[in-house]
Amino acid sequence: MIKKDDDLELPLGKRTPTYRFFEILPGALSYAMILLLIVLSIVSPTLGAIYLLIIITITLVKAVGVAVRTVQGYNEIQRAMKVDWHQRLADLKDPHGNFETLRGEIGVKTAASLVKKKKPVEKEFNIDEHIENLREMSVSPKDFPDPDKIYHAVIMVAYDEGMETLLPTVEAVRDTEFPNERIIFVLGYEERGGPDMEKRALELQEKFKGTFYDFMAVKHPDGLPKEIKGKGPNLTYAGKFLEKYLFKKHIPLEHVVVTSLDSDNRMSPKYLDYVAYEYIVHEDRKRMAFQPVSLFMNNIWDASAPMRVIAVSNSFFNVINVKRPHLLRNFASHSQPMDALSEMDFWSKRTIVEDGHQYWRSLFHFRGKYEVLSIKVPMYQDAVIAETFCKTLKAQFVQLRRWDYGASDVAYVGDRMINPERRRMSLWILFPKFWRLLDGHVTLAAMSPMVAFGGWIPRLFNLQTRDLLTYNLPNTVSWIQLGAMVGLMVTIFMSLRMLPPRPKRYNKMKSVGMVLQWIFSPLVAIIYQSFVAFYAQTRLMTAHYMENFDVTRKVVKK
Repeated sequence: MIKKDDDLELPLGKRTPTYRFFEILPGALSYAMILLLIVLSIVSPTLGAIYLLIIITITLVKAVGVAVRTVQGYNEIQRAMKVDWHQRLADLKDPHGNFETLRGEIGVKTAASLVKKKKPVEKEFNIDEHIENLREMSVSPKDFPDPDKIYHAVIMVAYDEGMETLLPTVEAVRDTEFPNERIIFVLGYEERGGPDMEKRALELQEKFKGTFYDFMAVKHPDGLPKEIKGKGPNLTYAGKFLEKYLFKKHIPLEHVVVTSLDSDNRMSPKYLDYVAYEYIVHEDRKRMAFQPVSLFMNNIWDASAPMRVIAVSNSFFNVINVKRPHLLRNFASHSQPMDALSEMDFWSKRTIVEDGHQYWRSLFHFRGKYEVLSIKVPMYQDAVIAETFCKTLKAQFVQLRRWDYGASDVAYVGDRMINPERRRMSLWILFPKFWRLLDGHVTLAAMSPMVAFGGWIPRLFNLQTRDLLTYNLPNTVSWIQLGAMVGLMVTIFMSLRMLPPRPKRYNKMKSVGMVLQWIFSPLVAIIYQSFVAFYAQTRLMTAHYMENFDVTRKVVKK
């Protein structure tokens, strides 16, 4: 058996003073950013105005960057979707022959365009990298696994979702271009989901019997020691079951890539081929994870306007990260090699944000030599819809507070960062990553209210001032915000391009609503971005830990 890494789990019970310091840090800095504006405004209205303008300017620069990267990321996804990844994977079976063939074809096309004095034909997405990969494989074939021996294991976790949610997810895996006979499907369902959930799991097992290499329904028992009630323990229990299964079937762990799925995930038909391709061509494959682009578009036409704004905004965040590979983290559904997962004892059983936390577990396990690679095809997920509008608002809050509780990783990373023995890597490698983690959570909480209301604070605390900068600050901020509207216009345009086709049950006025919905963006930013982040960080500050995974119930409209 492979030796497990037992030093990766989060602490239980009382934390050390150092750990508590880092738990308090994100919330303390978020509150301090707003309090500093008030204090500076009391001391000197000019200082308060200058401080706010610096913050607003940084926001404007980021908004422009977001708009540019949204367009770039979207275009890159569109190009990647046009690639025949199934064929590229097949090319790896004969790297030398296909290297010579493709190199010759590219040369002929380029020469023809020059003779006709036309601009060069646009090359297929990453075709030069593909040719180079074939060259490297033909030189050192023993360093790369055989494409025909790669298996995909898909672990889909479920709590008490209905068949209308579960079935399309399994069908999407079935309908991928990767051979079904090399897909092992594991449905990990919760015992606490009740007998109805078990009945649905067994129905799916019977329905897809013979479709894949195997389809297994694995029940995660309730109340196991040292586990929270959440997705991570379910994933880990299913992963350990899969590990024993692979040993029994004599399938080497290093030949298996594991993809974790939520019950509402619909993977692109190209996803598994794309992942298998990238897994094979990277020699350091064990120290990698593969991250699709999560788009919350499954039911976007059925969602209410505020939820659509949140869903599209979250989708854009993932699109943008296609062009920011240094910021990529494990999120929602992702893929990792089975041998790596086995060594790490799979996912954490003590956090409600097991996906993002998996990045830090992997980084420490591999002593800083770990990378998340962008798989530039979509993984479609649901926007939040509950039975009523009020329940939908609450369900969205529950989902986002769970995501924002990722601030708990600040303590996990910070505590290890200042301990050379547990850091496992150079401080110069870890500190920039820690800083981005901390900055992201602080910015998420503090920025929106400062942009929305900050312009009035220096003026309100100094009503008698004759300082022109302070007096005109609200107008100045408004003009800067107007400039940022350019970024919003790009967002609206790109959101319309990303929408799935309008269902026939909706008329054209629904499309108009997809534009008008953005009037809710300031309100959404304050409530569902800033307030929720402050809520999660305050829970950490006061040691009221969130150790129960509140499932986001998503109703399917028929």
